[in-house]
Amino acid sequence: MITNNLSPLAIVLNTLFTPYKTRVPDVAKVNAAMITRGIIENESEIINDHIAFRTLGVPNLGIASFEKIFLHFGYEKRDYYFFEGKNLNAYWYAPPSDEYPRIFMSELRVTDLSKKVQHIINKYTKHITSDPVNALDLNDAEAVGDFFHKALWQLPTIEDYQILAEESEYAAWVIHNRYYLNHYTISVHEFSEEFNTIEKFNSFLESEGISLNTAGGKIKTSPDGLLKQSSTIAKMVEAEFKGGRKMEIAGSYVEFAERLTLP
Repeated sequence: MITNNLSPLAIVLNTLFTPYKTRVPDVAKVNAAMITRGIIENESEIINDHIAFRTLGVPNLGIASFEKIFLHFGYEKRDYYFFEGKNLNAYWYAPPSDEYPRIFMSELRVTDLSKKVQHIINKYTKHITSDPVNALDLNDAEAVGDFFHKALWQLPTIEDYQILAEESEYAAWVIHNRYYLNHYTISVHEFSEEFNTIEKFNSFLESEGISLNTAGGKIKTSPDGLLKQSSTIAKMVEAEFKGGRKMEIAGSYVEFAERLTLP
């Protein structure tokens, strides 16, 4: 992670990471285990491969709005992805320099969902009649950091959340969490030979009692075979809904990535 760096982009990233680390206990657990095993001496040695954000494809929001923040800080938009099963558009963004993580930004194709789900999403977002990022002073890093935690719409009811979750976990997650950081990703290929593949690192994690997500296979490999990823299981966290009601929902998680050498 970036430390002792007060550049505007570093301020924004640190503002994002602080509440994420608090709400995702596996971050501290993984870091402590790596230090104990001598993989790293301190957290500043961790290379953050990428961070991921989720957005809603509705007027004045979505990627077209959200990407303006990171383009302003020097990120460059790269490849497009379409995830048919999850109804998502996505892009990745290259950082202005190597000490910063890549960014993966996805957007729910709301109009591809059922009318019932579209109606619920529209109920919460229809009052947003202009792009909220346009009202931001992007040169004010602290204001940008605060924006990620700003309530752009009211808290959903538990009933609406559950209806969304039945059709799209993604839709339910965003309606409740908004622009909260979905995950960050530790680069394992940067470690010593004992831990520098995803298979070796997974074995280390499991030996420390850290459970990995097995949905779709414990290791996910990109179509070109050059990126292998695994992740912790998103822990259930108590969340507040409209009217002060509370329910446990899936939170964020930690991801691990091994990038193989390009041919």
